[in-house]
Amino acid sequence: MTEAAGIATEKTDRAPTLPRLCGVVGGGRMGAGIAHALLLAGCEVNLVEQDPDAAEAARERVERAVLASVKRGQIEYPGRAMSRLRAMTGHAGLAQAGLVIEAVPEDLDLKLTTLRAVEDVVAADTVIASNTSSISLDTLSQALARPERLLGLHFFNPVPASRLVEVVIAGSTDAALRERAVAWVEQLRKTAVVVRDAPGFASSRLGVALGLEAIRMVEAGVASAEDVDAAMTLGYGHPTGPLRLTDIVGLDVRLGIARYLERQLGPRFTPPSLLVELVEKGHLGRKSGRGFYDWTKEQT
Repeated sequence: MTEAAGIATEKTDRAPTLPRLCGVVGGGRMGAGIAHALLLAGCEVNLVEQDPDAAEAARERVERAVLASVKRGQIEYPGRAMSRLRAMTGHAGLAQAGLVIEAVPEDLDLKLTTLRAVEDVVAADTVIASNTSSISLDTLSQALARPERLLGLHFFNPVPASRLVEVVIAGSTDAALRERAVAWVEQLRKTAVVVRDAPGFASSRLGVALGLEAIRMVEAGVASAEDVDAAMTLGYGHPTGPLRLTDIVGLDVRLGIARYLERQLGPRFTPPSLLVELVEKGHLGRKSGRGFYDWTKEQT
């Protein structure tokens, strides 16, 4: 047993279990959601942000999610879950973690810098995962001295309600990590889909393609955002329409992914002018109060 990381290295017939201590780097909506999922699974979580104010804001996001879990009947004692959370600045607090999940914004240089900083402090057998929704894991693995320890754990927004985690296997990922990652996802009470590293993986590639076409339809006056979404929710059984989902994800996030996929896969992912215009105006969806829908009433 590697005591520092909390990872069993001896052979066992039992399914791999989540490390006792996990780290999450980035305490925004996604990072806070991932930390919440780990807390509900019984892990201790060190959540890293860039400064004290951001760390406190991240802690508050997690606390709100934990309290919501009480209302849903998922846990009884929120204080116990929150006692396992430490929000902090600096990467030194990740030194004893057995799993560290990077959840910083979808910017290649930022992710590369973050992954290098994480590897500099963690144990030799610590698993490092990226929550990237589209950036190549093969590209990200170049940041590491030991790229075999890296894989993708792509959670979906909002994490507490989503049942899916996309496990992305890079060319250099240790083959044994696949089984461990799938077992970890199951411990989080979610379902894993395993995909090979490719632009946009499976989920973002399909989801963005649908979302961009929905935006083009609104741009061309084919139908309103509400009617496009109704066509997909009522006609195809989607739980959320593509335009409402774009608002939830963030129009800026969707635009960034579209531009990346356009570079990698060609013009079918060229962002519609309407999407670019809305982002330039600051209409980013739910987080700004306005996107394809008016979210201001939900924020009051």
